[in-house]
Amino acid sequence: MGRYVVRRIIQAIPVILGATFLIYALVFLLPGDPITALAGEKRQDPAVVAVLRDRYHLDDPFFIQYWDYLVGLFKGDFGEDYRGNEVVDVMKTAFPYTINLAVTALVIEMVVGVTAGVIAALRRGKFIDNVVLISTLMVISIPVFVIGFVLQLVLGVKLNTDYGIDFFPVSFNEDAGFRSYLLPAYVLASTSLAYIARLTRTSLIEVMRADYVRTAVAKGLSPLRVVVRHGLRNALIPIVTFLGMDLGGLMGGAVITEGIFNIPGVGHQLFQSVYLRERTIVVGIVSALVLVYLFANLVVDLLYAVLDPRIRYE
Repeated sequence: MGRYVVRRIIQAIPVILGATFLIYALVFLLPGDPITALAGEKRQDPAVVAVLRDRYHLDDPFFIQYWDYLVGLFKGDFGEDYRGNEVVDVMKTAFPYTINLAVTALVIEMVVGVTAGVIAALRRGKFIDNVVLISTLMVISIPVFVIGFVLQLVLGVKLNTDYGIDFFPVSFNEDAGFRSYLLPAYVLASTSLAYIARLTRTSLIEVMRADYVRTAVAKGLSPLRVVVRHGLRNALIPIVTFLGMDLGGLMGGAVITEGIFNIPGVGHQLFQSVYLRERTIVVGIVSALVLVYLFANLVVDLLYAVLDPRIRYE
């Protein structure tokens, strides 16, 4: 197990290097000048522009700029943006919001998605099964931003104005605490939740046909124990795989949701940084997201051995 973890960590190094190079090159190739974008519509002093371009080595060739960034990265220095702010400080401010949002969305996916899938599998062909299949298909078919605006209007505005229930803030509010994350987390999790419900249903139906499940039933075990211990445990392997991959997707895919609900997280910061060509922030955030994605996949692979004792890593 230890050698397997070390091997996976070594394999992650070229992935991180490739991701940083690709993102750095894409931001470098964006049209426009970052110093001009920083000033907006204000008139710029040529002397100040020259000082800034020299300070951030903007006139150096691409590979020299990338090499300098990479050397700083290996020293733990993520650099600074064009306003002089440390990128680490920017990420420290933005990441907690996105982590809270992504973790809440992941919990909603697991609880609602798996529960709906189990109920649909155990009631296969019945009314509740059809409700789950149709509703999840509808959620998958509707774009996330449409779901966000509809829920924002119905639960955030109508519920408050018509019934006086102000439980779901329309936009992010620090004073509302955890309640501020519920609605955007559900919007962020909606599509994945639908996939998990359908995946759980299909996987559990297949597992419940297996011989060892029939043997467990023949031994007289209670239906709950058969479903949870022998059925759901084995059916969870593809679901855990999906959740592991989805964690990175939730972190990176929060751009739209954070924009709709005005959450000052990574997605919001990433969108602004791309617009302003703040390459150090963009590459720093993307590198951190790649690390999260790789770590989540490593945890998923290790969980396989927990869910299925036949799986061993050497």
